[in-house]
Amino acid sequence: ETRPIPEPGPNEVLLRMHSVGICGSDVHYWQHGRIGDFVVKHPMVLGHEASGTVVKVGSGVTHLKPGDRVAIEPGVPREMDEFCKIGRYNLSPTIFFCATPPDDGNLCRYYKHSASYCYKLPDNVTFEEGALIEPLSVGIHACKRAGVTLGSKVFVSGSGPIGLVNVIVAKMMGAAAVVVTDLSASRLQKAKEVGADFIIQVKNETPQEVASKVEGVLGCMPDITVECTGVQTCIQAGIYATRSGGTLVLVGLGPEMVTVPIVNAAVREVDIRGIFRYCNTWPVAIALLASKRINVKPLVTHRFPLEKALEAFETTKRGEGVKVMLKCDPTDQSP
Repeated sequence: ETRPIPEPGPNEVLLRMHSVGICGSDVHYWQHGRIGDFVVKHPMVLGHEASGTVVKVGSGVTHLKPGDRVAIEPGVPREMDEFCKIGRYNLSPTIFFCATPPDDGNLCRYYKHSASYCYKLPDNVTFEEGALIEPLSVGIHACKRAGVTLGSKVFVSGSGPIGLVNVIVAKMMGAAAVVVTDLSASRLQKAKEVGADFIIQVKNETPQEVASKVEGVLGCMPDITVECTGVQTCIQAGIYATRSGGTLVLVGLGPEMVTVPIVNAAVREVDIRGIFRYCNTWPVAIALLASKRINVKPLVTHRFPLEKALEAFETTKRGEGVKVMLKCDPTDQSP
């Protein structure tokens, strides 16, 4: 389908898109047409991990100009409600979010977006790094919600893209040791590459056995568990593994109803927290990337031009590599 190039409103910018990462949620919408209560009822553009170049600015935009390279935060509040007032705009029930029905995403040549949610990239931060700020933001938000701090012992369940960004951020925030579990040996090696101290390949162990293995490699129970799979047995292992008085953050989304040892968590005062996307993370991420304090480049394992989007989605669906990146601008020859 060919869409006309959109015209930016007074507080919007028109972007020529450059790099767009494929997320598991994009694949899920493509394959199943819905995630929970979000149902695809009309044709929808996918993509929400993105960066591009400003080509036109609205009349009210003063902080950006044509030619600026920007990273795009996909969630934009539509109104100043109670959640926006307390700085938790990600919880606003009316928020616009790229590629969440009925809102179109930005996997396209040209895209318009709220200028306030486009962040200028420093010269030493690449377009791909800019696109990776979106998944990186999940790690920043999760680790902040978890209270990771100097000396924390952290258990990350799952070594997909979101597990990996949580490893990177936890180490950046001062974690003394991070252990990662996964079924895939290759993904666990990627976790080691980005900073994990210990890896455990899970096969058919019980949740209690997984918890015991985590304690064994750390030498103690972790203060914090970041659960990135959404799998029932992994959530159970997260509860059993976390030390009394510690925190379990649920990042991965699985079935609506799961059976968990809630009494075990209750009597040991294990705090269970959820996260929903992120908020106030783009400036932090850009500062970390510009200062070279973190390195997200190893996350990108596959690259495709926009014309091969179907091949890129099939690659992601098969679980190959880690992060698949689409390049939308055929005139740009940068790596």
